[in-house]
Amino acid sequence: MQMSIAHLMEKALPAYIGRLPQDAAKYSPADIRIGIQQLIQNDEMPLAQALADAALALHPDSEDLLAMAGLMALTQQNWAEAVQLLEHLLQVQDSQAPAMTYKMLVRALRCNLDLARAQRILAQGLTQWPADADLLTEQEDFLDGPAVMPTPGAMN
Repeated sequence: MQMSIAHLMEKALPAYIGRLPQDAAKYSPADIRIGIQQLIQNDEMPLAQALADAALALHPDSEDLLAMAGLMALTQQNWAEAVQLLEHLLQVQDSQAPAMTYKMLVRALRCNLDLARAQRILAQGLTQWPADADLLTEQEDFLDGPAVMPTPGAMN
């Protein structure tokens, strides 16, 4: 059963039931981000994911929603989805992309074992943010050798 944005927002903000818009188009990406944050805070990850997915269908180029959904994918170790979302975010942000977007995408690519692409994205990030400490640390990690991946089950 697929829930509407309005229903998911009511789950996120129960104190406002009856006062929230029923028309999904009336919710801005910032409104929805607050709902997602509230669901995460209440340990309702499946509902937070459902709200993020529905929100991205409504606002596919929202930087707020792409960043939040990308971060959620990273925390759930869904590397392929994180890469897809963060690549889209980087595309939307274009020349205004902050160093954090590059860092998150490089990490997702490394975890997805796409090291060559991770290095290319890192080089792009360093071109735009040559003094960023996090990106420089990522570069040092690459120069130190291949990333050591945890053995299955070691992350639990």
